[in-house]
Amino acid sequence: MTYYKEHSKVWVSVDVIIFGFDEQKLKVLIGRRQMDPGRGEWSLYGGFVAADESIDDAAQRTLETLTGLNNLYMRQVGAFGSIDRDPGERVISIAYYALINVKDYSEQLRLEHGVEWVDINEVPPLYSDHNKMVDQALHIMRQKIKTAPISFRLLPSLFTLTQLQRLYEAVIGEEVDKRNFRKRIKDMDFVEKTDLIDKKSSKRGAALYRFNNKAYHEDSNFKL
Repeated sequence: MTYYKEHSKVWVSVDVIIFGFDEQKLKVLIGRRQMDPGRGEWSLYGGFVAADESIDDAAQRTLETLTGLNNLYMRQVGAFGSIDRDPGERVISIAYYALINVKDYSEQLRLEHGVEWVDINEVPPLYSDHNKMVDQALHIMRQKIKTAPISFRLLPSLFTLTQLQRLYEAVIGEEVDKRNFRKRIKDMDFVEKTDLIDKKSSKRGAALYRFNNKAYHEDSNFKL
């Protein structure tokens, strides 16, 4: 028996906003659309949800296809379903954002997919409502970074406090007081100082830190 024949069908897709941090700048991964409609326009990377997968699985598949990485931080942004958002068909898209360390992303894979890292402040006009997706994802991340240690997803496993501060500033879009920032960071048991020194950032060298996930989960009062 066939159900819902009296209702029109719509397509469901996922789009993934991938943020990375490189050269002290927050960046987003975009590419030229390789299909009609909108072929050649700047666009996020996405795809349609298959009949045998959930929207979360579709987003995970899309993310892995593009980056070759798994176990990445990914969260849903929301649904975008304006009637005229896609000139091809009636398409509802569920947007997700993901955080990766740019250095972990294969340059060969990036070239194969034809995508580029673009400064978050220099994002060009994107296909359909993709600019709105990026803006909404950024807003969510700016709120989340103050209450959860998601910033460590964008950094290498070992980092300096200067790198951590520059990342935080890049995400929230404003400078913070260095002394107060470092005081708050050093009060967090889950940000551990190591015996290693980064000699690339300065002549004197800077201490390298790492994130302790176990200590974080034992601290329920995190707020930056």
